[in-house]
Amino acid sequence: MVTPILIVIVCLALIFDYTNGFHDAANSIATIVSTKVLTPFQAVVWAAFFNFLVYFFIKDHKVAKTVSKIVVENFITLNVILAGLIAAISWNLVTWWFGIPSSSSHTLIGGFAGAGITNAIYMGASGLSAVNMSYIITILAYIVLAPVIGLIVAYIVTIIILHICKNARPAVAERWFKRLQLVSSAALSFAHGGNDAQKVMGILYVAIVTAKIIKPGDVMPNWIPLACYSAIALGTLSGGWRIVKTMGSKITKITPLEGVSAETAGAITLLFTEHFGIPVSTTHTITGSIIGVGLTKRLSAVRWGLTINIIWAWVITIPVSALISAGIFALLRVFVK
Repeated sequence: MVTPILIVIVCLALIFDYTNGFHDAANSIATIVSTKVLTPFQAVVWAAFFNFLVYFFIKDHKVAKTVSKIVVENFITLNVILAGLIAAISWNLVTWWFGIPSSSSHTLIGGFAGAGITNAIYMGASGLSAVNMSYIITILAYIVLAPVIGLIVAYIVTIIILHICKNARPAVAERWFKRLQLVSSAALSFAHGGNDAQKVMGILYVAIVTAKIIKPGDVMPNWIPLACYSAIALGTLSGGWRIVKTMGSKITKITPLEGVSAETAGAITLLFTEHFGIPVSTTHTITGSIIGVGLTKRLSAVRWGLTINIIWAWVITIPVSALISAGIFALLRVFVK
């Protein structure tokens, strides 16, 4: 049954996907802007196009299925979903405002899980019984593993490229790497859309199942992926200049060669995790890749003070989002019946 609260949830979910796009635009365009391969406007158009292009290629939606199973079905209500979305949007906007490259994925997961846990407590059950711990443990593990994989792949790719191009003239090599950055940036934007838009698909799928529009296990209606890929692409078009500055220049200085390495490593990592249905953070992955590129020069090439601050933002995102959604869910119990 289509109810006002379901309509609000669909609108908020697409708003979240939009904020995800402009919050995470930096992940796709920071290096290509900092190396001046494209202007900021050209870069966001380029990234947005490949964000949406995923719609025509990925049909299994494994990441969406994982997200839809984070909270146990018995503890899911429309209020739980609504509280999770409001918390996720709030944290996304706060971190965007302060230029903190936190994870849109993890704030959504934290918000959903936090509201589910709170609902379980109200129902007299154990809070942790509301979440599927196997999925939560995997997600928590990849908070560490995704940037580490990105770092290692970026380090290896950079070393290989340096070895291949050791006899090339610097001016010629730089010209080619600027061209290659168009390809690597496109690959990263494609992988970003494929991974991040699916998280909202999972939430919307749960919402329409909870509202009894479709039955559990039914095929996802086509309007959900179409709307989600469109929303994240529009968000990317809006840019995220505060975070672009952090990702593109403050962690380590990036050259076109290093931009190709970081973006290629990020795309490989994201496509790998998407294949296995693991909802990882694009932000964490590309940050690890940029650090891996910096490490090929020397340890001091990475601004470790800033990097540690970013890691702290990663650590607190899920628990803070969960606490915010718990408070919102408590308010919704009072005002939304």
